Amino acid sequence: MPSDAAEAEAPNAKNLVHSLAKGFRVLEAFTAAEPELLQSEVARRAGLDQGTAFRMINTLVSLGYVAKVPGTRRYCLTLKPLELGFNAIARTGLRDLAGPLLRSLVGEVNEAASLGVLDGADIVYVERVQAGLVRMGVDIRVGSRIAASSSAIGHALLAFLPEVQLLPVIRASGFEGAGPNVPASEAELRERLAAVRKEGVALSDWAAVNGLRVLAAPVLDRRGFPVAALSVAAPAMRATVEDFVAAVRQPLLGRARELGLALAAAG
Repeated sequence: MPSDAAEAEAPNAKNLVHSLAKGFRVLEAFTAAEPELLQSEVARRAGLDQGTAFRMINTLVSLGYVAKVPGTRRYCLTLKPLELGFNAIARTGLRDLAGPLLRSLVGEVNEAASLGVLDGADIVYVERVQAGLVRMGVDIRVGSRIAASSSAIGHALLAFLPEVQLLPVIRASGFEGAGPNVPASEAELRERLAAVRKEGVALSDWAAVNGLRVLAAPVLDRRGFPVAALSVAAPAMRATVEDFVAAVRQPLLGRARELGLALAAAG
């Protein structure tokens, strides 16, 4: 027989919004092991009939929490649910782990350090420490997005992504040549990623456009999977490309390794 305490804690069904609960079951159907699902798979995992699953998925797509995987009948989560979890992330210490490492990379040479993760074909900035980049007309903040195929932070992450996950990103990328030395085709991008795997870091030299140089490195988990990437940006006037890379490469790689270990330890 349930205790009085258990009865007091049990939710009253009359006080629940069941359609809202179904929506969360749809979101929870996606997992790290299976991030892309067919509608029928979502319905089965969420315990819904096909019609209800169809309406729930389309509602979540319209709200930006779920997206259609290009060229398929599958769906995946976007990073919009991350917005709901930023307070929880702060409580569990994720930003506390990244913040000091990023701050240690900002100094006399570098004016900004960032942490980004992959969302579709874009990198989304989830943490950033900066000094004077706003004065230089660069306005990147937490939540900003940039094409992974045309950015150093994107190349650092993509270079270590398994082919099965890299290929959809390449197919969804637009190769318009948005800046100097930006890959203009799949072949050029793959050549760039091969060089990044060899060097361990990715470089974007935008000195002729906005006066900045950016160096990025992957944050790898214990399996070598890129869970994120770190980048640092510096004004080109402060050092040559060679001196910039020489000064920044080892500290950047060291912080990326530290963050990977810290995130793994934090679960």
